[in-house]
Amino acid sequence: MRADRLVAILNPAAGGGRARARAVAALDALRNHGIALRVRETTGPGEASRIAAEAFREGVRRFVVVGGDGTAHEVLNGLFPLASSIGERPVVGMLPVGTGNSFLRDFGLGELEAAVRAIGAGRSRPVDLIRVRHASAERYAFNIVSVGFSARVGALTNARLKPLGTAGYAVAVLASLARLRAEPRAVRLDQGPVDRRAALLLSFCNSQYTGGGMRMAPGADPSDGRLDVVRVGPMGRLRLVATLPALYRGEHVHAPGVETARARRVELEDGREEDVVLDGELLRLALRSLEVVPGAFEVMA
Repeated sequence: MRADRLVAILNPAAGGGRARARAVAALDALRNHGIALRVRETTGPGEASRIAAEAFREGVRRFVVVGGDGTAHEVLNGLFPLASSIGERPVVGMLPVGTGNSFLRDFGLGELEAAVRAIGAGRSRPVDLIRVRHASAERYAFNIVSVGFSARVGALTNARLKPLGTAGYAVAVLASLARLRAEPRAVRLDQGPVDRRAALLLSFCNSQYTGGGMRMAPGADPSDGRLDVVRVGPMGRLRLVATLPALYRGEHVHAPGVETARARRVELEDGREEDVVLDGELLRLALRSLEVVPGAFEVMA
């Protein structure tokens, strides 16, 4: 393999600033597997997208994301729509040195050593993406798109609790209970009727986990061409608190007020601009639609 044909994109700010130190041994281990790496470090938000896009234009098709879900989100948004416009399917490995590292848990790769072995083995499998259209443009997500209570949790985590790692998400959940509210949502799944009921939370999941170890969509398969939709209706604080432990086991989907469905396309007709969680990143967007792009990229797993 030519040394410039596999690019590792390292976000040193990931994992509360501990990513570089954690990544050194992992990158050395990959080199010991005979993998020639060109490592590029980011220096600020959005740069992972730029580095990925530049490398793709130079002919690189294999990448290693060294960071968390947010770094992978940036890299994939740098690769698409460049890749889709020419029918290419880039291959992406991930070294989980970020805060949440939710996505790799679906592949049994939540630990750094397991991810190194998977990349070293060179095997990969096709994985879907979510095309997210909003009022001004479109983005791509690979893990989850979520609004409502989960977005408020994400906002608090990003603002104050990132240094706590995965525990920060749990702290943010408890702290966000004070602002608990359900809001009407106009949502259509595939060609079905518009659902205008109030929801405390709506999550559209390509994979099972979010917030580190929260198993939001226990039935999700990132390669099945469908989103798993989790809807939490209005409920009081005490019932929500009682349901939270089940979220880590994926058993919350059986609780009263929680509904699940599957869809290839979701339309959101509210038109409101609000906080939206995309793969752990928090953005202000006016969502229009979500659509699965089957087998858009390959994950080394």
